[in-house]
Amino acid sequence: MSKSVAVILSGCGVYDGTEIHEASAVLVHLSRAGAKVKMFAPNSAQMHVVNHCEGKPTEEERNILQESARIARGDVADLAKLDVSAFDAVIIPGGFGVAKNLSDWAVKNKEFTVQPQLEKIIKAFHKAGKPLGMCCIASVLAAKILPGCELTVGADKESDMWPYAQTACAMKEMGCKHVNTDVEKAHVDVKNKLVTTSAFMCKAPVHHVFDGIGVMVNETLKLA
Repeated sequence: MSKSVAVILSGCGVYDGTEIHEASAVLVHLSRAGAKVKMFAPNSAQMHVVNHCEGKPTEEERNILQESARIARGDVADLAKLDVSAFDAVIIPGGFGVAKNLSDWAVKNKEFTVQPQLEKIIKAFHKAGKPLGMCCIASVLAAKILPGCELTVGADKESDMWPYAQTACAMKEMGCKHVNTDVEKAHVDVKNKLVTTSAFMCKAPVHHVFDGIGVMVNETLKLA
């Protein structure tokens, strides 16, 4: 029987929303696995809007749900309407939208808070014994909500290939067990039914990121 999966988006575009390649990879792998997918996003304003050519904030204002609709081809619902009982698993792609719109990690680092609706949803999936899949920076959500969990954002030592390794160090300081994992793989925390992959935390070719997300998706579905 096909699994029903909720995919939570945070806008559209790496610097202020969902990382589009990650979202696309998640959707392709879910489709290939025969999963039924419904996308959700908060119906609220983004933290800010970034000019993706310059990497700089603008004065423009945009809505997270409306921007997420660009990825969902219009078929996206308000996060407030997500009924955990209707789904077998939840997956959250990365992108700075996770750190700016789904939380305030971008501003407060390890002292951050998670968007209240999303925190309730993640806790509800976890309490129901339903798996959570997370890409890239989205893993910080699990670090905050599931103390002591095992996860990965790739590597914990900075290098040209792993420029964001300090994130792993922050996760350790938050009490989590970080497991160094290649970009083409995913780490499975069986106890918490949490599956994470580094994705674009690594400066890797996009097909390697795609493959790692595929492992994350498939391992998440196995736990469902």
